[in-house]
Amino acid sequence: MTRRVLPYRVPAEDVVTPEPWRLVVEDGEVVLPEALPDWDYQMDVHVRRTLHVDLDGVRWQTGLSANAALMLSVVWTATGSNLSGPAQHVRLAEAGTSTVEFDVRLRGADLGGLLLLDTALVLAERMNDARPSSPRRAGSVLWSDREALRLQGDAPQFPMAVIDFARTSFPNDAAWHLQITGGLESATMGALLLLVNEQNTVTATAFQNAGKPRPVDRVVLSAVKADTARIMVEHALAHDEFVEDADFPDGSLGATLLGLFDQLFPGQSITDIRLRHRQSPALFSSDLQAAVKIFEVSS
Repeated sequence: MTRRVLPYRVPAEDVVTPEPWRLVVEDGEVVLPEALPDWDYQMDVHVRRTLHVDLDGVRWQTGLSANAALMLSVVWTATGSNLSGPAQHVRLAEAGTSTVEFDVRLRGADLGGLLLLDTALVLAERMNDARPSSPRRAGSVLWSDREALRLQGDAPQFPMAVIDFARTSFPNDAAWHLQITGGLESATMGALLLLVNEQNTVTATAFQNAGKPRPVDRVVLSAVKADTARIMVEHALAHDEFVEDADFPDGSLGATLLGLFDQLFPGQSITDIRLRHRQSPALFSSDLQAAVKIFEVSS
């Protein structure tokens, strides 16, 4: 087991007493679960947390002056979208024990995959007169912790929009359309867009209810998931550079398609699947249905 050693003194862990992150739901608040099985990109994530900080203890144990300014901050990272950013920060300049409450709402369109919430107590300002063993640079981390929330659901895990197909070049009676733009090196979040026809009430309603889907909604969402997977795999197979040893940048469309391929066809080569798609498209379609477990009821 390795432990990072910082070039300055840090306080004991008990100078910060964190309460658990809480997820804000319709009926109130619950302790943050490990995963949200019914999450989709239209669902924002609203979380709260309270922490108690012994400011005198922090300063004394690190050798900082009594007026050293500290800061508690929360930073979020979403592995599915490769996006991150500051959520909230609170400056702490007083003495004694300070109680800090965080209230963070994150847009569902910015999230996906694993949501990481990093909380840190840092030095707010540079301390030019600090002792040699004390932290002196602004941003020096004195305490931190991390909480993870897995976002997974029946809806496709990329951006989507509900529009009127009558105002587009798409067939008026089509239910959805997966739009793929750019090459395999393009960023996934900018290359994929699922368009849902608002005039198709069954499909549009299914996405509106993705947080708490009814049986009919689950059937529709499963069909969309299977169809988007088929389109994405076929799009990948159409590119000669889509091969096992391809080195696509992290967060790129190519990397996403490789990940999807490995998930759907574990242990099978891209060459074999490409040949099957060309020589027996009906068998390929059946294999894909089995891989995505179409219409399977989630446990």
